[in-house]
Amino acid sequence: APAGWLEIRGEVYMTNHDLVQLNERRVADGQPVFKNTRNVAAGTLRLLDPRISRQRRLRFFAHSLGHCEPWQTDSHMEFLSQLPEWGIPPVPGVVCLPDIEAVIAHCHQTLDHLHALDFEVDGMVIKVNSHAQRRRLGNTSKSPRWLIAYKIEKYEAVTRVCDIQLQVGKSGAVTPVGLLESVPLAGTTVSRCSLHNADEIARKDIRIGDWVVVEKAGKIIPHIVRVERHRRPEGTVAYTFPEQCPVCDSPLTRDTGGVYIRCANPNCTAQFRQRLKHFAARDCMDIDGLGSKLIDQLVESGLVTRLADLYRLSPESLAELPRMGTKSADNLLTAIDRSKERGLARLLNSLSIRHVGKRVAKLLAEAFPSADQLRSASVDQLAKVHEIGPIIAESLHHWLHSPVGEQTLAELAECGLRLDQPPPNQPSQATLQLADSPDALTGEPTDSELLPPPHVGLRPLGDRPLANKTVVLTGQFPGYSRHELEQMVEQLGGRCSSSVSSQTDLVVAGEKAGSKLMRAEQLGIRVLDPAAFTQLLSGNLQP
Repeated sequence: APAGWLEIRGEVYMTNHDLVQLNERRVADGQPVFKNTRNVAAGTLRLLDPRISRQRRLRFFAHSLGHCEPWQTDSHMEFLSQLPEWGIPPVPGVVCLPDIEAVIAHCHQTLDHLHALDFEVDGMVIKVNSHAQRRRLGNTSKSPRWLIAYKIEKYEAVTRVCDIQLQVGKSGAVTPVGLLESVPLAGTTVSRCSLHNADEIARKDIRIGDWVVVEKAGKIIPHIVRVERHRRPEGTVAYTFPEQCPVCDSPLTRDTGGVYIRCANPNCTAQFRQRLKHFAARDCMDIDGLGSKLIDQLVESGLVTRLADLYRLSPESLAELPRMGTKSADNLLTAIDRSKERGLARLLNSLSIRHVGKRVAKLLAEAFPSADQLRSASVDQLAKVHEIGPIIAESLHHWLHSPVGEQTLAELAECGLRLDQPPPNQPSQATLQLADSPDALTGEPTDSELLPPPHVGLRPLGDRPLANKTVVLTGQFPGYSRHELEQMVEQLGGRCSSSVSSQTDLVVAGEKAGSKLMRAEQLGIRVLDPAAFTQLLSGNLQP
């Protein structure tokens, strides 16, 4: 460390794994167990005895720079990067983000991955990175102006694992689910929670019959924090992940270098049910009325064993299903028939091809506007498409030339599905229905409401002034959903991004635009108001 005075601030903590081992030792010694890691860490420090701290394996993360002279750093990230050189562990998982929207998105993503942490957290701290900006912002009498804490409400309960069941997803991934003794938690009754994967079960040593601490962070999804091993009943055995699919008995295989274990049988009934649900979803083929219960009935009855069977259903065959009236059958068949015109991009998104989602499907359909062109493309040609890399290209190419892929596309074409992409400015039936809805515009007219519906007043076919340009939409556009605005941008060849960066080409700012607009102005990025955006759509303005 540099000569002078250096104050490093951080937090003492204990891992859940160490608490489990400590409580086991205390039970063996006839001592009471500790409830949670926070109480252990705080209580141990108050004892002022380093020997006890060492025995209880207390740890330390550095998170802040206190008083320091003469050495200085220009930013917080620079300070954290310096710590390992001095043998001091920095707080893990710190990221530097461009704007508050990205910060909020990162906080939500972190909530979804709390189960992977071996220590407890009660929130996240958001700081200004630049030390010069911190000095300009200054402090109040109680706290800095350049820092804010995003606190999470945490709710815990102790319950027992009654069983571990396996669920098979549309990609064949087998996910273990813990069936719990019902316990009230944050306003709901929790009786099951995801155990995520085989590695997670092994890491936490979760067994059937164990007492576990279940937590909800922010009243969202429950997860198991730790096993109360000191309460483990005699006779429990470590959970062994099966080698066969729980539904079709086919061999299970593990992803190379990954954590997911999959059923390799493409004809697995459980996979097909999930693929069928995905196929009918709103962002895919949008088949209204084809819900989970009806899908279960269609599969169990044998009426639908392949995707193409949906388009072979008749009023007579549907009449055999319980609680299926004539009107319901007619509505379902009408929705299925309408889905034939969704186009190649929607179809690709609906086929559950690994690594091919909504955005990838759209890019592929733009580059190769028909299924025949896609099939004729090599892996290298697919990988050269903007944002499509070798992994996606290999996965798609493999599916297109597999027996399952070839049969699926051939059967869907035979049933009359559109296997090409509607040209730009010629929307599909779904787009027309969305734009023609009676409540498309509401309230008093504003500049934002001068925007045309997605299929009206656009440039001539083939005129794509936003080709390969990145556009950010910010603010409010009364009467228009974000999806409709994204359609307008995409019909002009652009792609929408959620954050402003040096790679952004254009920002469209509606009412009450905030930090994204400020960021665009700082970077010198061109900004259009709704009126100028309307001129761009109609061809009276160049981007």
